[in-house]
Amino acid sequence: MNSKNTKSFGVLTEDLALKIDTIITNYQSNSTKLVGILLDIQDIVPKQYIPREVASYVSEKMNMPLSKIYDVISFYAALSDVPRADYVIQLCDSVVCKVTGNTILRDTIKDLLGINELEATADGKYWLEYTPCFGACDISPAMRINGKVFGHLTTQESVKTVLDQFQ
Repeated sequence: MNSKNTKSFGVLTEDLALKIDTIITNYQSNSTKLVGILLDIQDIVPKQYIPREVASYVSEKMNMPLSKIYDVISFYAALSDVPRADYVIQLCDSVVCKVTGNTILRDTIKDLLGINELEATADGKYWLEYTPCFGACDISPAMRINGKVFGHLTTQESVKTVLDQFQ
């Protein structure tokens, strides 16, 4: 643990801090791009969330109040301040997906993984949550896993085929 890039301060290791610095720099420290910055950071944090120490670090680096960071996290469904899992399964809860049968997605995931909304599997591999429309109406019912969209999931077999890709 004495290597330059592995010293740990909880979740925020030196290596993670350097990656966050790079993300902020790539966005030119532009506060109007905070959503993109936080999404990119969330993608590199284990369990795909923004821990308090990371939010504080971003607040300090971008010279903005911590409350603004949390305003953004709490407003956008794609962002989370609680640990989730290795694979975040998001089910669209829009009217279109409901009409086209997103209940088969929910029921199949519950049967296969044994989890309900806002729960993780015991091994911490999968997390299930509902989210507002993510623009996949043309292929609904749809789900998103770690940002990748899968559609036309109208049978248990099609849902299982998608989940099998993440074993």
